[in-house]
Amino acid sequence: MSITFDRTEKRILKALQQEGRLSNVELAQAVGLSESPCLRRVRGLEEQGVISGYSAKVDQRRVGLQVTAFVQVQLEKHDDQKTQAFLQEVSREAHIIECHAMSGAYDYLLKVVAQSMDHFSEIAMQGILRFPGVKGIESSFSLLTVKQAAPLPIGD
Repeated sequence: MSITFDRTEKRILKALQQEGRLSNVELAQAVGLSESPCLRRVRGLEEQGVISGYSAKVDQRRVGLQVTAFVQVQLEKHDDQKTQAFLQEVSREAHIIECHAMSGAYDYLLKVVAQSMDHFSEIAMQGILRFPGVKGIESSFSLLTVKQAAPLPIGD
């Protein structure tokens, strides 16, 4: 469900995507509102689920996660029980940081982070390949991150 935003709400969303730690005073100044109306607008966006949370961007390499892999997963058949069991295992594995249901030759695309190639191999061989319903996987590795977690383009 798409929501229509006015110019001020768009400015609020753009500013918070750039710097989520802005105080209400700083945000109000940045978008040209007084503090109380700005806070009401932010709370309204939170209540609508447009702003779903706040978090810090952590440099994965500095926390020891040197490998990023994109794993294409093909399931044996589309049995609801096996699919749900597969998705539960995906949810439990902390090193799988994204999971997308896909169209095309593969059913799911996983983004996996690991400490090393040996660690990734363990996650793939002892984990993902043993998840319920998995027929096969194909992995590709990121050589260089060019753009990551870019702000969403909020129309003008």
